[in-house]
Amino acid sequence: MIAPSILSADFSCLGTEIDAVAGVGDARADWVHVDVMDGHFVPNLTIGLPVVESLLPRTDLPLDCHLMIDDPDRWAPSYAEAGAYNVTVHAEAAHDPVMLAKNLRAAGAKAGFSVKPGTRLDDHLDTLRHYDTLLVMSVEPGFGGQSFLPEVLDKVRTARRLVDTGHLRLVVEIDGGINADTIEQAAEAGVDCFVAGSAVYGADDPGRAVAALRERARTAGAR
Repeated sequence: MIAPSILSADFSCLGTEIDAVAGVGDARADWVHVDVMDGHFVPNLTIGLPVVESLLPRTDLPLDCHLMIDDPDRWAPSYAEAGAYNVTVHAEAAHDPVMLAKNLRAAGAKAGFSVKPGTRLDDHLDTLRHYDTLLVMSVEPGFGGQSFLPEVLDKVRTARRLVDTGHLRLVVEIDGGINADTIEQAAEAGVDCFVAGSAVYGADDPGRAVAALRERARTAGAR
C-alpha cells in the first residue's frame, strides 16, 4: 500500500493535491497520510483536527492520521470520532496506550502505534497486540525531506516475523525518506504500507509517482 503524505503537498490547495493521488488502478493511493504536529512533541507545527474535518468530506480515500503530539490519550479519539480511518499515536507520548487503542477503536477508527528510530520495539510487543497498525519511523519525526535511516529495518523485520507467525495481527507501515530507492529496502524487510511525501508530491505527476513506487515495492517484496 502507498500512503502519500500531504506534509509535502501544497497546503494552499490540499483538496486538489489529494485528488492528484485519487485516480484509478496502481495510481490510486491506498491511504492519505496526514501528519499532525503540535510544536511540543516535535519541533514543528502543522495542521490539526479542523483541517482533518474539512478534508474528510472532500475525498473517499481513507485518512491515515499520524499524531505527533503530546497527550494523545486526550486528543486522539477526536480524530477517530471525526471519521479518520487510522489514527496513529506515539509510544513515547501515550500514557495508557492499551486504553487509548480501545478508545480509538470504540470511536470507529483503526488504532496505530508509532515508534521513533531510537525506540526499542521489544519494549512494546505486548502493547502492539491491541493495535491494528505499527508505524516504524525511518527518520526523526517532525520534518519532511529527511534521509532514510536503514537501521530501523531490524524493527520491521521483527514485526514482520511476529505477524507472519501469528503473534501479532497488524499492518506494518514505514514513514520517512521513502523514495524510489529506499522503498525496495523497506519492502524486502516486510513493510506493508509505505508513507511517501516528497517522492510523490515532488513529482510532476503524483499519481504516476504512486504507481511507480507501488511497482518497485511489489517487485522487491516478491524477491
